[in-house]
Amino acid sequence: MVTAKPDSAAAALKVFAVLEALAEEETVSLGELAQRALTSKSTAYRLLQTMQDLGYVERRDGEKYGLTLKLYTLGARVLSRQADLLRVADRAMSLLSEATHEAINLGVLDAPAASVVYVHKFASLYNLCSQSPIGKRNPLHSTSLGKVLLAWGEPEEVAALMPRLSLVPQAPRTITSLEVLAEHLEQARRRGYAEEIEESEAGVRCLAVPVFNHVGRVTAAISLSFPAFRFEEARRRDYVEQLRRAGEQTSRGLGFGGVYPSGTEATE
Repeated sequence: MVTAKPDSAAAALKVFAVLEALAEEETVSLGELAQRALTSKSTAYRLLQTMQDLGYVERRDGEKYGLTLKLYTLGARVLSRQADLLRVADRAMSLLSEATHEAINLGVLDAPAASVVYVHKFASLYNLCSQSPIGKRNPLHSTSLGKVLLAWGEPEEVAALMPRLSLVPQAPRTITSLEVLAEHLEQARRRGYAEEIEESEAGVRCLAVPVFNHVGRVTAAISLSFPAFRFEEARRRDYVEQLRRAGEQTSRGLGFGGVYPSGTEATE
C-alpha cells in the first residue's frame, strides 16, 4: 500500500507499485495499474511512458501493458553472484528430490525486507504439494528456511532483524511472539535443523538446514516441504539425515571446512 511520503519517495513507490502489479499478471490495464499505485490514470500513464522509453514495459493487447525481459536481465545479474551456490546446491537438492519426491527449496536472506527469498527449487513429484516459485519472498519467522537463517545468522545482524519482524499471523500456527521465536531458534541450533508446522501455510510442514560458505557464515538454507498429511513421523530421522546430507554437501562445495551441525537432539 502506498502511504504519504516526500515527493521523490512517493514517485518511487508508485513506480514499484506499477512494476509489481505488472509482475503479477501477464497484462494489466491502465485503470487497474492506477488503482494499485493509488494514483490517477494520467500519472500512471506518464510512468508507463517512461518505463516504455527505458525498455521495461511494452504495450500489449491494445490498452494493456506488460513487462519486457529487461527486468529479468537485471535479476539474472543478481543471481549470477550466487552462481557458485546455485551450481553446488543443485546437485545436492537433486539427490534429495530423487530420494524423497517432495518439494526442495533453497532460500537466502533478504535483510532489507526481513524476508527469505526462494532462489532455486525442485518441485514435488506428487500432484498435491505446496508451491514456492523462485523469487517468492516469505517472512523469516514463519518458515523453516527463515528460522535457519536467523538461528545461524551473525548475532549483530539477527539482533537488528528481530525487531523488524512483523509477526503477522499467516496460518493456523504462525509465531506471533519474539520470545516464542527465540525458543524456536534455540531449538533449531540444538537439533541442527529448523521445523515449520502450518506456520506459513495451512496443511504444510517443512524441515530446513543451513548452508555455510568458506568462512563459516550461513549463506543459505535448504528445506524439504510436505503436505502435513504426507509427513511420516516414523521417518523423521530419515528425513533429517537426508536433508542434513544435502546441507553439508552444499556447504563443503562452497569451501566450508568446519563441523557441520548434527544436533544433540536431531530427531526429537
